[in-house]
Amino acid sequence: MVDVAPLPSRRKLVGQPLLYAISVFASLGVFLFGYDQGVMSGIITGPYFKQFFNNPGPIEVGTMVAVLELGALATSIAAGRVGDIIGRKGTLFTGAIVFTIGGAIQTFTTGYYVMIVGRVVSGCGVGLLSTIVPIYQSEISPPDHRGALACMEFTCNVFGYATSVWVDYFSSFIESDLSWRIPLFLQCVIGSILAAGSLVIPESPRWLIDTDRDVAGMSVIVDLHGGDPDNIIAQAEFQEIKDKVIYERELGEGRSYAVMWKKYKRRVLLAMSSQAFAQLNGINVISYYAPSVFEEAGWLGRDAVLMTGINAIIYTLSTLPPWYLVDRWGRRVILLSGAVIMGIALGLTGWWMYVDIPATPNAVVICVIVYNAAFGYSWGPIPWLYPPEIMPLTFRSKGVSISTATNWAFNFIVGETTPYLQEAITWRLYPMHGFYCACSFILVYFLYPETKGVPLEEMDAVFGEEERLDYESERASLMSNARSPSVRSGSRVTERGWVSRLLYRNDRSTYQPIGGGDE
Repeated sequence: MVDVAPLPSRRKLVGQPLLYAISVFASLGVFLFGYDQGVMSGIITGPYFKQFFNNPGPIEVGTMVAVLELGALATSIAAGRVGDIIGRKGTLFTGAIVFTIGGAIQTFTTGYYVMIVGRVVSGCGVGLLSTIVPIYQSEISPPDHRGALACMEFTCNVFGYATSVWVDYFSSFIESDLSWRIPLFLQCVIGSILAAGSLVIPESPRWLIDTDRDVAGMSVIVDLHGGDPDNIIAQAEFQEIKDKVIYERELGEGRSYAVMWKKYKRRVLLAMSSQAFAQLNGINVISYYAPSVFEEAGWLGRDAVLMTGINAIIYTLSTLPPWYLVDRWGRRVILLSGAVIMGIALGLTGWWMYVDIPATPNAVVICVIVYNAAFGYSWGPIPWLYPPEIMPLTFRSKGVSISTATNWAFNFIVGETTPYLQEAITWRLYPMHGFYCACSFILVYFLYPETKGVPLEEMDAVFGEEERLDYESERASLMSNARSPSVRSGSRVTERGWVSRLLYRNDRSTYQPIGGGDE
C-alpha cells in the first residue's frame, strides 16, 4: 500500500475549506480573462477613447481587440511544456506577472501601436492562465465535485466580464481619458493579487507525484482530505495516481506532442472541437462587441453600455445552475440543450434586425440575453471542463494547451472579422453563427462520450481503449475501503462540507467503475 509519510501540514485550512479556497483563488486567473474580454467592449465606443486614437476604423478596432488572442495563442501552446517543467503553481504565477505588465502598458499607452504591444503582452499572460487554471482545477478536484468546481470557475470568468462592463459604464461619466485608462488599470491590480496569492497555494498533487516528489504530493492529498495522514481515502488516491504514473512510464513511449497525437488523436480532436465551437457559436460577437450590437439595434451611446451591463448580470446568473446540474445531468445534455437555445436566439436576433421595426431594439436585447444565458449555462463552462477531464495525466498539460490554443485561434478569427462582417453582411452575421450552433449539436450528439463522475485515471475505459490498468478504480478503491470493517480505528473518513452536501445530496453516479475482475 502507501509507504510514503507526508510532511507535517502547516496549513490552517484543510479538507473542503481548502479545496474551495483554492478553487476560488485560482479562478482569479479566469476572472482576469473575463475582465479583459469585456473591458474593451465598453471603452471602444467611448468618445475620449475614439478621440485619443483618432477615430479608429473597424479594422483598427478589430485588431486592437483581437490581437490579444495572438499572444494568448502563442503562450497557450507553450503552456503545455511550461506547465510540465515548472509546475501548475509556477505557471500560474508567471501568467499573472506577464498579464500585469501588459495591463500596465495598456493603461499608460501613448498611441495605437503601444496599445497593440500591451494587448499582445496581456494576451501572453492570458494564454498561460487560461491553459493552466483548468488543469490545476481538474487535478485537485474529486470526481463527484470536478464538474461543479469547473463551473464555479467559469462563473468567475463571467463575473470578471460583468465587472468590466459595469466599470466601463461608471467610468464613462468621467470627462477625460481616465474614462478608459481606469478600467484598464484595474487589470494590474487584480493581476498583482493573483501573482501574490499563487505563491501560497499548494502545488497540484498529481504533478508532484508525476515528478517523483511523492512526499510533497501525499502531503497535499492529505490536506485536501482533512489533514489526517492515516486517512484511507487519501492513501487510496495517492496509490492510484502513483500506479498510473508508473504504468505510463513502463510503456516507454515518451511524452512528445507526436506521441500524444498518435495515441490519443480522438481525445485531442474532441478537446479542440469543444473550444473551437465555443467561439464559432458566437459568444465573442456579443462579449467583445455587445455595445456595438446594441447600437446596431437602435440603442445609442451610454445606453448601449447600460444594456450590456444588464445583459452581463443575467449572463452571470445563468452560470449558476450548472454548479448543481453538471454532475447530475452530465456534460452531453447540457451542451446539446445549450446549442439548441443559442441557435434559435441567434436566428431571431438576425430576423429582428432584418425587419427593422420599432420593436427591434427591445427584441434584440431579449434575444441577446437569452443567448448569453444559454451560453453561460452550457458552451461557456463545459469546453473548459472537458479537455482536462479526457486527457491522461502524462499528456494533460500538452493536450489542454492544444485545445486552449484552438480557443484563442478561433477567438482571434471571430474578434478580427466581426467589425467587418457587421458592416458587410449586417443581420446575416447572427444566423451564420446560429448555423454553427446546429453543427455543434450534431458533433456532440454523435461523438462526445459522457464523463460525468468518471475518475481521471479511468478515462481510458470511457473511450474504449484496449490498454487499461488492472487495478481498482478511484471510486471503487475509496468506497470499498471506506466501508471495510477492517478499517483501523485511528483512521477517519473526511466529512463532507456544506457545499458538498448541498450539491451532491442523494447523488449516485450512473458510471460503473472498472473492477479488478472486469479485464
